[in-house]
Amino acid sequence: MKSVVSSGRQDRTVWLFAALVVLGSIAPFVFYPTLLMKLLCFALFACAFNLLLGFAGLLSFGHAAFFGGSAYITGYLCRDMGLTPELGLLAGAVFGGALGAVFGLIAIRRAGIYFAMITLGLAQIIFFLALQMKFTGGEDGMQGIPRGKLFGVFDLTDNIAMYFFVFAVFLGGFWLIYRTIHSPFGQILKAIRDNEPRAISLGYDVNRFKLLAFVISAALTSLAGATKSLVFQLASLGDVHWHTSGDVILMTLLGGLGTILGPVAGAITIVGLENLLADKVGSWVAVIMGLIFVVCVLLFRRGLVGELGALLNKTGLKKVGVQP
Repeated sequence: MKSVVSSGRQDRTVWLFAALVVLGSIAPFVFYPTLLMKLLCFALFACAFNLLLGFAGLLSFGHAAFFGGSAYITGYLCRDMGLTPELGLLAGAVFGGALGAVFGLIAIRRAGIYFAMITLGLAQIIFFLALQMKFTGGEDGMQGIPRGKLFGVFDLTDNIAMYFFVFAVFLGGFWLIYRTIHSPFGQILKAIRDNEPRAISLGYDVNRFKLLAFVISAALTSLAGATKSLVFQLASLGDVHWHTSGDVILMTLLGGLGTILGPVAGAITIVGLENLLADKVGSWVAVIMGLIFVVCVLLFRRGLVGELGALLNKTGLKKVGVQP
């Protein structure tokens, strides 16, 4: 029975990634590649955040520090130090993981609103540093970040080449998150989320598992932020602002907390609507996003993907392997 379930999961995994590869390969020839790259960056950001909140049960209000901080680090190394884009992204992810370890060691022993407020306070320190340090460009941001050549061969100034690079980064990050969730480590995270005292009674070092989840989430968030800085050749204060942390929470809740594809759907919805409505309603975009969030909380408590999965289960499709 166990082997049948495992085989079914493997089949769904293959079909899921095959669908993502096919859709992602067609998309730049149908839609505007720059918008698609922004969607992919925020989708990876939301998936990384969902790993922390949806599966470890930790609400962070400071993830913008990793998203924006890595953008500045990658931008500085690529523009001023001459690093290639792949090394710049790697450095940004390593920086984010190290910063996540520092944040986690400080905040992880607290829970609930106290944990959230500590992460927010630490993120505000990063925002202040980004505003004051000279190499960041202050309020003007870090401009002119070169895309460069991938491995010294592929010219990323071409939007299509850059798109497929970003798409590959997203698939790599998404696969890592998927494997983490479905590993024994991921099962322990779910146990901690659902009943932390019981996990402690079973002998698990809860703080160590939560810290590792925080570091992984921070590193992948940083990878998304570093990639975005190359796409737009810019790192700005908006990337490290607390509002960005709020945006990713909205994306995750709207798409479906604790689901695999929910954060992707949430990121596509929020970023897509912002770009669609920005020229039409101006600053009223924030009001519309707020209304969408209220409607989602009242009518779709499990998010778009979560509600879809529940509907499929009710119709009996779960029996043939269709699960959220």
